[in-house]
Amino acid sequence: MSDTAKNQLKKSLGLSFNIAVLIGGTIGVGILRTPGTIAEMLNNYWLVLASWLFGGLYILLGANSYSELATMLPKAGGSYNYIKRALGEYAGFLSGWYDYITNVIPPAFYCIVISEYIIILFPSLASYSTVMAISLLFAFLLLHLSGVKNGSIIQQITSLLKVICFVALVTACFMYTGVEVPKIQTDNSIFHIGLIFGFFKSLQLIIGTYNGWNSVCFFAEENENPNKNIPKSLYSGVILVAAIYVLVNAAFFHVLPIETLAKSNLAAADVAKILFGENGAKIVTVISIFSLISILNAFMMIPPRILYGLSRDGFFIAQGTKVNKGGTPIVALFVSSLFSLFLICIGSFEVLFSFAAFISIIVWGLAYFSLLKLRSKEPNLPRPYHSFWYPWTTIIAIIASIALLAGFIYSDPKSFIIIIGITAVSYPLFLALQKRE
Repeated sequence: MSDTAKNQLKKSLGLSFNIAVLIGGTIGVGILRTPGTIAEMLNNYWLVLASWLFGGLYILLGANSYSELATMLPKAGGSYNYIKRALGEYAGFLSGWYDYITNVIPPAFYCIVISEYIIILFPSLASYSTVMAISLLFAFLLLHLSGVKNGSIIQQITSLLKVICFVALVTACFMYTGVEVPKIQTDNSIFHIGLIFGFFKSLQLIIGTYNGWNSVCFFAEENENPNKNIPKSLYSGVILVAAIYVLVNAAFFHVLPIETLAKSNLAAADVAKILFGENGAKIVTVISIFSLISILNAFMMIPPRILYGLSRDGFFIAQGTKVNKGGTPIVALFVSSLFSLFLICIGSFEVLFSFAAFISIIVWGLAYFSLLKLRSKEPNLPRPYHSFWYPWTTIIAIIASIALLAGFIYSDPKSFIIIIGITAVSYPLFLALQKRE
């Protein structure tokens, strides 16, 4: 058996894994934390719900374009494959590493946050926070070393438990009749400058909570039937996540008036305290742990796939393509886990996370543009799936991406400066790799 054949990823994943990794890789603690912050920024019930709905519709437009791209080029690593094919080697290199940075940060963060939530339930473990975070990382590293099938089973179980927890929380909120919600006063000065700033900051937070919606595309090469499974899972998964997000916000508003919710740092805990008394915070902590285990599992699987694809195209070391018997890109997994271990030890995420939504918007926007480019550049490329209402849906997605990016630059210029810095450093690195090849 040749080395190339030996290092092929295995086609062992199906539709249920796709939906599970999309839900598991998207819904996290963000939806439990951000409703209060967004309510404070916008201070208008309908504007808050409209913001979450807008985020969902934007992601749905993305699912429409990605369904065509991922079935046309079903390769490990997702977005950068389409960008490289359409816009050239450097665009592929830059977007691939952007995507990798965005996806390799979360595992370390989630390990730390899970350990913090465990300490809330068991305060006696307070001095073991870092030890627990590192232990979690090693436990998931061992799980994924054992093979992609085990990771898939854990993903499906934890994602199902997560959905059940959120449905139960939303149901409990709507069944609650103990508080009469006062009529929300609408703000007639919707377009004053402070609110526009708040709207874009809110959208940056909302896009952050939707991050992971295109997870299935990273596993396209391992899918048993990508032509059917990828579009089905993208549409059904995105609609389900958007519905949960809008319903969670509406449910929280049913229990607490917007003025009260706006002062909450952890909206879900305050709502649960009213619903379930003092044990409410513990219930939210348990839901958070389920959410985080599911999302941690997904993000332990995603970065190695991106690194595998980058290695195969000469954008990282050749050993990055090594796959073990269980179908796991083993060197890529070890490299990503070492990066996570380093982040756990230094524990600094604020700067890294602040530009994650920025990077995502840039990569998605380039992918949408790639769809337009490939339709004209390679019209005969096999397309098992054609996006709805092309080219208008793709053009709208590009315009929305540019508008969001402009809004993010306006509301968060520091992150934009960091991105310019990363981009400036990237070109000499790209040239060095090209020379080596």
